Amino acid sequence: MEKTENEKKVSSVSNVGAWAMNVTSSVGIIMANKQLMSSSGFGFSFATTLTGFHFALTALVGLVSNAAGLSASKYVPLWELLWFSLVANISIAAMNFSLMLNSVGFYQISKLSMIPVVCVMEWVLHSKHYSREVKASVMVVVVGVGICTVTDVKVNAKGFICACTAVFSTSLQQISIGSLQKKYSIGSFELLSKTAPIQAISLLIFGPFVDYFLSGRFITTYKMTYGAISCILLSCALAVFCNISQYLCIGRFSATSFQVLGHMKTVCVLTLGWLLFDSEMTFKNIAGMILAVVGMVIYSWAVELEKQRKSKVTPHGKNSMTEDEIRLLKEGIEHMNLKDMELGDNNKA
Repeated sequence: MEKTENEKKVSSVSNVGAWAMNVTSSVGIIMANKQLMSSSGFGFSFATTLTGFHFALTALVGLVSNAAGLSASKYVPLWELLWFSLVANISIAAMNFSLMLNSVGFYQISKLSMIPVVCVMEWVLHSKHYSREVKASVMVVVVGVGICTVTDVKVNAKGFICACTAVFSTSLQQISIGSLQKKYSIGSFELLSKTAPIQAISLLIFGPFVDYFLSGRFITTYKMTYGAISCILLSCALAVFCNISQYLCIGRFSATSFQVLGHMKTVCVLTLGWLLFDSEMTFKNIAGMILAVVGMVIYSWAVELEKQRKSKVTPHGKNSMTEDEIRLLKEGIEHMNLKDMELGDNNKA
């Protein structure tokens, strides 16, 4: 029993560490990219190509890790990796187009809509059900973040299509991260190491053309400075931690939890923007942030309550065995049969 308690403590520390890494790296990369891309900073307006740089460094880290024997490589069919990378890249491009074609207010609303969309998709794809407490807490978070981020809302046909594509593809990509990890019993970093090279190559090939459509400029026309290069390297380094922690969090929890608690990043970005970049902080922003944080606390409580209810329904543990348990059981039976045969031969002798 003591061992179980220790395992729970270690698991809790690991969970907190994964969330802390994700929030810290995500907020850091937003701040670095703001300096890199803003007109008052280095004016680097090639977001899709920059994402290609991010995945290139992530792929390099994965390659070095595999070569050094720090991580194991497990088999995942190539078509699954290609399909996942395609969905992920569509998500990135659609998000950029949505930001360009829509007002900031509608862009924020589309991002908020990912939470209910992920819930519906998990229900359709995995028959996952949510308690009333979880649904209520999700609504509190959505309303809170909406209050502090949504301002002007203007909609047009092209922007609406891009936003819908972005929401659907991003939600599907995040659900797929958890599904692939469970399906092939592969760790978060191992899966990222397999998908990052495909995403890097495709984004570095097609990214400059997407950026040209968005900004009217090719990356080759941009005059690099030491400051811009340093900022790009910082952004790439933070992206490695951001990518790893995203896969870690979704693998440990769920796409819905990642979306809900991920809005803590929005609160941090607004607060740091006010502290570092003299962004305006109104009563509406503060009230929205407080409501969002309250919603996240309620969500954490609701998820824990749901776990306790499920454990009461199945007090004697799992009714079904995992693939690993079945394999070990088969090996044990075969080993026992072999010993019985040897014992029988000895008796005959």
